[in-house]
Amino acid sequence: MGKETSDGGHAALAGVSPSSAAWLGVIALVGFVLVATAQASNQVLARGLAGTVPPFALAFFRWSIVAIGLAPIALREIGNGRVALGRNIWPILAAGFMGMFLCGGPVYAAGVSTTAIHIALIMALSPITVLLISAMRGMEHVGPLQWLGTALALAGALLIISGGHPRTLIELQTAAGDGLVVIAMLGWSGYTLLQSRAAPKASLLARISLFSAAGALFSLPLAVREMWAMPEQVFSTKALSAYVFAGIVPGLLAYAGFAWLGGKFGSVRTSLVLYLGPIASALLSFAILGEPPKLIHLLGGLLILGGVWASLRR
Repeated sequence: MGKETSDGGHAALAGVSPSSAAWLGVIALVGFVLVATAQASNQVLARGLAGTVPPFALAFFRWSIVAIGLAPIALREIGNGRVALGRNIWPILAAGFMGMFLCGGPVYAAGVSTTAIHIALIMALSPITVLLISAMRGMEHVGPLQWLGTALALAGALLIISGGHPRTLIELQTAAGDGLVVIAMLGWSGYTLLQSRAAPKASLLARISLFSAAGALFSLPLAVREMWAMPEQVFSTKALSAYVFAGIVPGLLAYAGFAWLGGKFGSVRTSLVLYLGPIASALLSFAILGEPPKLIHLLGGLLILGGVWASLRR
């Protein structure tokens, strides 16, 4: 971790004049805000379109747009041998299933019964889940500070999901949407661990194209079912606008921006986008949907983000 910070972060600033370093700082700040906003827009989209645009059709067209948009990069790398499909097809399909399928339709379906702020805060648990999985597999040592962070984040998640009423957890009466987001969060955690191991010689954008194609493939059967059952919703002008927006803003722009930040400032610094996501989601929810954050969101969010921060310390 220390090496990555040094290589990715300090190398970007090595030999740079103070004025250039200041501009890089401004670029980093603007980039982090834009990427976090693009990612959060998907959660607001899930809430805003709940019940009006079928979720798996939305996911299918979103991932198709991402896959096609980045296809020239993937095809070039397949052609020059950087992506050996024969050896990598199963990891690619697994990454697409966990990162794109589970984090696609289920999140859009969740918007019917939970808020964009709930979605963002539950998804913020992913880094801790990754840490725990890594510890169980012997890939990471978990110290006292990490266990404390895990406990804080879990407490924050339970506070939000229960609505501040522990009895709802005991009786398993939480919102169905929150359960779907938990599934999506677990899928994203698995994707985080797998995505660098699937076609490891390929560039990040080429892998995203392949993963998105797999996600679209897994979403297709349920999307076809929605097309057959409710064609007037799937093929409406509103739905078409949603497909284009989801494919470009939280799709191509968010992933490409995240990749650019990672190359410019290192993956450790770029992971700070995770801290901005719930903030961006709360602001967008209030501005676009008229859903201001409640006190319980603030308390739960502080516990989750504080726990994530503690868990990512050395």
